[in-house]
Amino acid sequence: MSIKNLEPRLVWEQFDAITQVPRPSKKEEKIIEYLVNFAITHGIEYQKDSIGNVVMRKPAAAGYQDRPCVILQSHMDMVCEKLPEVDFDFENEPIRTKITDGWVMAEGTTLGADCGIGMAAALALMLDSEAEHGPIEALFTVDEETGLTGAFNLGEGMLNGKYLVNLDSEDEGEIFIGCAGGVDTLAYFNVENEPSPEGYDYYRLNISGLMGGHSGDDINKGRANSNKLMARILLEAQEDYKACVSYMDGGNLRNAIPRDAYAIFGVEQASSDKFKQRFAEWAKEVKAEFGITEPQMQLELTSEPKPERVLKAECQQNLLQALVGIANGVIEMSKAVEGLVETSTNLASVKFNGANQIVVTTSQRSSVESAKLYAKKMVESTFLLAGAEVKHSDGYPGWAPNPNSELLRHTVECYQDLFGTEPKVKAVHAGLECGLFLEKYPDLEMVSFGPTLRGVHSPEERLEIATVDKFWILLKELLKRV
Repeated sequence: MSIKNLEPRLVWEQFDAITQVPRPSKKEEKIIEYLVNFAITHGIEYQKDSIGNVVMRKPAAAGYQDRPCVILQSHMDMVCEKLPEVDFDFENEPIRTKITDGWVMAEGTTLGADCGIGMAAALALMLDSEAEHGPIEALFTVDEETGLTGAFNLGEGMLNGKYLVNLDSEDEGEIFIGCAGGVDTLAYFNVENEPSPEGYDYYRLNISGLMGGHSGDDINKGRANSNKLMARILLEAQEDYKACVSYMDGGNLRNAIPRDAYAIFGVEQASSDKFKQRFAEWAKEVKAEFGITEPQMQLELTSEPKPERVLKAECQQNLLQALVGIANGVIEMSKAVEGLVETSTNLASVKFNGANQIVVTTSQRSSVESAKLYAKKMVESTFLLAGAEVKHSDGYPGWAPNPNSELLRHTVECYQDLFGTEPKVKAVHAGLECGLFLEKYPDLEMVSFGPTLRGVHSPEERLEIATVDKFWILLKELLKRV
């Protein structure tokens, strides 16, 4: 069964069409063109700013001309992650979708329902001639996933609405009214290397099969970080078996918990058997340590030809101790909202950038601005002690909750009347673009809701079919009542 035959069909048809358009972050040219052509084809007023954001405008339905304008906001880019064994070109191939046990997934890649299903709902409303609503603006932003570039650079005069509904949430039955701010911290190590020594056996260590996930939503779930695991074993191998490291690679995206990593290194031949025995013990220990959260963890050690060069001892020491010492995971839980992560950090990626540089990318989040800045400084200090050069992204602000919002009241009442139960009103540790919109339009009232997604930012990403209908019904009813 094709997903475009699911109900509500108008939404699923739009989502199916979106999955056919490649849209990696920072490479949104094809989806921008698609959106512009969509507007032209259907006679919809649209505007595109210099950064690539697109807004479409639909007049009020008959009898609703006196209503305030509502902005429906989603982002057009998607996280591009795949299983190591899957051959897939995110820049040119359509996502291959499938239906499994009530969920829509992709075949070995991220699905892009984050935030493709939000885009689909907005486009469906542009086409729905029976929907009852005041004026609507559908805003589609670029590059949300790797820097919120579109929201940062939103053009003047793009928005006129009083209310904004962000369509980038992942838990049906929950309405979000606040989010964390964030900043990236990057460390640059100058590579010093030397010819690989004789009298060593060389190995490749692979870590794979980890859950990964969203570095905001999933950071408190106790999942393993492949870069941290890799650094642990390599530092022990260095201290006990005089290991020399030639190469490391782990993780890809700043906002994803890394699932895979590998390293090429050597140990003295005289200690090789002891090292392999210790590795087998270490693998058992780590699998037991993460036995509940990482049931598919795989640790593999294979022989490797002698590489040409390895890191010099001091360079290797600095790198490994920094990776082992750097904070990762939850730093502080919220004292104001039970169960909410307040502050966290993610060791996102380790990349050998050619022969002369190693780049380590981390990401800090917090719903408290001072705590975000402290977490940034804490990570920076560790890297500086290891001799790295440190740079920070511009960062983005959090979205402070407004529990007295008129839009929130309408949304809660709609949900209660439609489904006979009260929704949960929450803040989220993930970053949303709402804080940036508030900086430009300080009088906006905002809420965020969506259908249920799981495994976001990983190849396990899936969208629960039954919740899409509830999401669509709620959205249409809210627009009718506002």
